[in-house]
Amino acid sequence: MIDRLLVANRGEIARRVFRTCRDLGVGTVAVFSDADGPDAPHAAEADAAVRLPGAAPADTYLRGDLVIAAARAAGADAIHPGYGFLSENAAFARAVIEAGLTWVGPPPAAIEAMGSKIEAKKLMAAAGVPVLRELDPDAVTEADLPILVKASAGGGGRGMRPVRTLAELPAAVAAARREAQSAFGDPAVFCEPLLEGARHVEVQLMADAHGTVWALGERDCSVQRRHQKIIEEAPSPAVDGALRAELCRAAVDAARAIGYTGAGTVEFMLAGDGRFHFLEVNTRLQVEHPVTECVYGLDLVRLQIEVAEGAPLPGPTPPEPRGHAIEVRLYAEDPAAGWRPGSGTLHAFEVPGVDAEFEAPAGYGLRLDSGVESGGEIGVHYDPMLAKLIAYGPTRAAAARRLRAALAAARVHGVTTNRDLLARTLAEPVFLAGGATTGYLDEIGLDVLAAPLADAAAVRLSALAAALAGAAADRAAAPVLGRLPSGWRNVPSQPQRRSYEAPDGTVIDVAYRIARGGVLHAEGHDGVRLIEASAGSVTLEAGGVRYAFEVRRARDDVHVHSPLGPVALRALPRFADPSDLVAPGSLLAPMPGTVVRVETEPGAAVTEGQTLVVLEAMKMEHRIAAPASGVVAELAAAAGRQVESGAVLAVIAPEPAGAPETEGTPE
Repeated sequence: MIDRLLVANRGEIARRVFRTCRDLGVGTVAVFSDADGPDAPHAAEADAAVRLPGAAPADTYLRGDLVIAAARAAGADAIHPGYGFLSENAAFARAVIEAGLTWVGPPPAAIEAMGSKIEAKKLMAAAGVPVLRELDPDAVTEADLPILVKASAGGGGRGMRPVRTLAELPAAVAAARREAQSAFGDPAVFCEPLLEGARHVEVQLMADAHGTVWALGERDCSVQRRHQKIIEEAPSPAVDGALRAELCRAAVDAARAIGYTGAGTVEFMLAGDGRFHFLEVNTRLQVEHPVTECVYGLDLVRLQIEVAEGAPLPGPTPPEPRGHAIEVRLYAEDPAAGWRPGSGTLHAFEVPGVDAEFEAPAGYGLRLDSGVESGGEIGVHYDPMLAKLIAYGPTRAAAARRLRAALAAARVHGVTTNRDLLARTLAEPVFLAGGATTGYLDEIGLDVLAAPLADAAAVRLSALAAALAGAAADRAAAPVLGRLPSGWRNVPSQPQRRSYEAPDGTVIDVAYRIARGGVLHAEGHDGVRLIEASAGSVTLEAGGVRYAFEVRRARDDVHVHSPLGPVALRALPRFADPSDLVAPGSLLAPMPGTVVRVETEPGAAVTEGQTLVVLEAMKMEHRIAAPASGVVAELAAAAGRQVESGAVLAVIAPEPAGAPETEGTPE
């Protein structure tokens, strides 16, 4: 029996495993990097925590020797790898076992067999599981296109690049190799046909050491960005009973072919013609495991631990599924800006109406698995996922509606997130009809899906509420004037003015005056009445309808919540600080990171949108483009240089007047 378990991971998956350990009476040990610190939620709630010196994954969570030493130091007798990092590292699993510790995962040989996607495809083909043909990157022809370049040891969308022309192939292979080396320590890549209009489905497995293998139905993970899942659900709306039986049979065959035990997932691509093809076996727990737990009423982590202790599964077959569950991954990123990851202080993280955390709710309801808390710092060293929010309902439509409402009501302040995109997707007709494929986001368009939940009129009204709340806060802080109506003046001459910047860069100027009797006169808001205002809440009546606005401020960030939709604003100072100004044409680092490559030089002519610098942040490469056409007047970026958010990478000056023509000049 396991007495004390160390989780070789961080964030929400560490907290998820700890929750089950508490239920079982198993002691817990956390490890933490310097970037996370001992106050990180996962470290703070463990019975013991051990520091891994350093910040980068390669120096901390990927150091198997340090993790095993931490287990010994803390008296742990077992290690759970979570997902990512060392979870699919056969050498680490073997080292854990050789150290006399219990490994809560599949046998090292099974991990090894599936560790290389190239070798895994050959093994599955031999077992009769349908596979896509493998292509050598050096032998791809025009007839093979379109293709997908994939990291052999990859996962989570890293080391993957779609290629539709042969001209794109060399750069795509090079970028995939760099990303794979950075994320997994293995630069090997291969290619396979890119199935357009296909769906991504996967079967959850649980196997014991006594010959029983459960196939716990399928999940649909087709809604993806950069080949990384952002919405998952069980069951799939595209799978009927007959196809489900075929998928589960193929998944069980795959598990038996490699002598699998523990939790694992077999992933498939489901083509439009109904045929499916093997992708990979994830020899670990998946990020999206909560939807299966909800539908089957199981605790997969508990089963992992019991199987690792040698216990058989509770029966020859799994329980019957019931209802429908949908999970969304809430990321600190900006979909409208090329999925640019964000960092900074998370001033507030609150999701009202949650029924359970890190476990399936007792009935239909809302589940939250989060690795962050209000006041925490979102850094640049790790994946930018903040939390997973899961709705479990009697039907797919009910789950989608509950989840969308929860997202709209969430308070996530301090960093830009993909919340609005997730909420809009859950109400979009193609998604609701069950028609989303892996190309869904491109087909519908980010102009539709990434649009703010609050429309332009709601943003303006929210800005007015923010101004009134700000004035109320100022008045409340003045002991003599604190009892007067917000913004009231004895001899009014000019209106009160405040300015805000919306997320899209639009500046909203608010001008209002409050007359005797509290009558509101606001420019551009004819007929709007002020009912009441305080520092934290404002009630306005517009068009005969009353709306309550909740207003919160952290430094210059102002967040306004109302039934019209959440609105994030930045309060602008009346007078700009000259030190905050940058030269026109400046190319700024959108996030902290490391310069991987510089694709220009001083004096070079560039065009708007041309990639000039490639940054690596949060284990992904980000291409930074020229803000305008012109000439590189200054170049501060250099390969290998660490830069902070807002750092000037280059300055693009306009082409000088009268510059010689490059074409059509007579000899």
